Amino acid sequence: METMTEKGLTYEFRDMDSDLRLRELMLYVAQRCSDDPTFGATKLNKILYFSDFISYLNDGRPVTGTEYMAQQHGPVPRRLLPVRQELESAGEAAIEKRTRLNYEQHRLVPLRDPDLSLFSAREISIVDQVIERLKGRPAWQVSLLSHGMAWNVPQEGESIPYQAAFLSSEPLTPEDIARAQELTNAHGWAV
Repeated sequence: METMTEKGLTYEFRDMDSDLRLRELMLYVAQRCSDDPTFGATKLNKILYFSDFISYLNDGRPVTGTEYMAQQHGPVPRRLLPVRQELESAGEAAIEKRTRLNYEQHRLVPLRDPDLSLFSAREISIVDQVIERLKGRPAWQVSLLSHGMAWNVPQEGESIPYQAAFLSSEPLTPEDIARAQELTNAHGWAV
């Protein structure tokens, strides 16, 4: 498996043809969200992020394999804009600008069907579950949901390792602390 790693952390799965998978998944998500009035660029970013990181968490492989970076409003696929521009240049998608609640919404509108042969049924199932869970939620709310530990660890513009999917934003319980102390003592780890 060819991956982009640094210090044992995985940022991208190059063997997955991540640009192609990102391109087709963007079309799929846009197609599935066409009837959601809250769907725009922010929600697209977050659906892609949650789908990739949930898949990695569950199966050890993301859906697209693309690299994500931390931005002010949450995680974003690093190659999103170039891939979106390729879709537009090829006449396969367009950006529709709408005014929604006093801000301009940028909606990706697919002009062709996505090629789903690149994805397993399980991968599409994960994406569908994420879409369903976020349906109807405004962009600000979806953005806040993405502001967990994975997004908080890197600085703005830095890459988010896929292993960050294992980080929890939940406060530590006394049981968690006791277990950590137990493991530290058992393995002689320095504190």
